[in-house]
Amino acid sequence: MNNTIKDAIFGLVVGDALGVPVEFKSREYLKQNPLTDMIGFGTYFQPEGTWSDDSSLTLCLAEVLTKGLDVQEIGNSFVRWYFEYHWTAHGAIFDVGKTTLEAILKISEGEKAELAGNTGEDSNGNGSLMRILPLLFEVQKLKDRKEKFELIRKVSSITHGHIRSCLACYYYLEFASLLCNGNHYPIIDAYKIANQSLLNLTEELEVNPKEIKSFERITNDELGELQEEAIQSSGYVIYTLEASIWCLLTTKSYKEAVLKAVNLGEDTDTTGAVVGGLAGLYYGSDSIPKEWIDKIARIKDIDDLTDRLSNKYN
Repeated sequence: MNNTIKDAIFGLVVGDALGVPVEFKSREYLKQNPLTDMIGFGTYFQPEGTWSDDSSLTLCLAEVLTKGLDVQEIGNSFVRWYFEYHWTAHGAIFDVGKTTLEAILKISEGEKAELAGNTGEDSNGNGSLMRILPLLFEVQKLKDRKEKFELIRKVSSITHGHIRSCLACYYYLEFASLLCNGNHYPIIDAYKIANQSLLNLTEELEVNPKEIKSFERITNDELGELQEEAIQSSGYVIYTLEASIWCLLTTKSYKEAVLKAVNLGEDTDTTGAVVGGLAGLYYGSDSIPKEWIDKIARIKDIDDLTDRLSNKYN
């Protein structure tokens, strides 16, 4: 497995599955009982290799993209996930965010997908960040920053429509693009280039300075110098983005990055998924421990999907 799409999606799904058994565990608990391998049961009493809504919605997006970009169909696929268990690990849903669920219910009742996401400032959870990664392969075809952002905004807004969530997704995909095999900047360089890209975008869009300040700990180029106690790992989109970048900046392998992410505690599956996608892109899917990949639920289905997506974009 050595193509970019497999790197991204396998990296994300494995990171998610690592975090599922210890979701909501505190950092203090995990310091006493650190996660060092893929385990089962735990928080949701699921077998090892089980992935959560993070991967489900990522895979829904990826599957739609195999047929062509259609924002409404992406929203419809999320509805099928919730009501028909499409792209679930074991035919059941055991975790869904409040903001995401509200949006899915709106779409099921006839709301246009790109208008379904809440635009309130209090709806800036990590629910669009966690599943945006497959859009990278569509965004990479675009050159103009504002054009990229507009596409990302539409796909984020299916569940999360506030500009903070949309900017976080833009930053994540910019950073991810720089880590891909074809570019493969050193992580610190990719981080700084992504920072400048976000600042340039906010200037072009004339974004409210309050929103720019939300990203300040990232864009000051010094995130990797912070100590662990300064990094938060709740479900707030900025904290998830900060934690994921920090884990990548302060480690030297896929395994080290995702374990560091999960052992931060709290929203472990999403932090694991978000950093897992980046680390998969940078280190390659061959760097993911084979014993972890072998445990992943529906691995043949995921492999088939990544093949179909690769055929679309490669």
